[in-house]
Amino acid sequence: MVVALFRLVLFAVVVYVAMLFVRIYRGLKRLRTPPQTQPPPEVRGVMVKDEVCGIYIPREEALTEFRDGVEHYFCSEECRRKGQKR
Repeated sequence: MVVALFRLVLFAVVVYVAMLFVRIYRGLKRLRTPPQTQPPPEVRGVMVKDEVCGIYIPREEALTEFRDGVEHYFCSEECRRKGQKR
């Protein structure tokens, strides 16, 4: 009976030590691999300033109007109408 209890305790200790080694190995493995970083987001397009309200918007989304050979940018139809009155 005592021998069976001793074997059970010894088996539990061996399993515990094996689990510790696995945890240590995984931790060291994680430290060796470099962190996977994502590249910075790609800058797309140019920002232009609305002449009426002064906000900056992407050139692709801006409403444009040519006057006197110059391209003017607007954020909305309302700003375009106000810009035409100038």
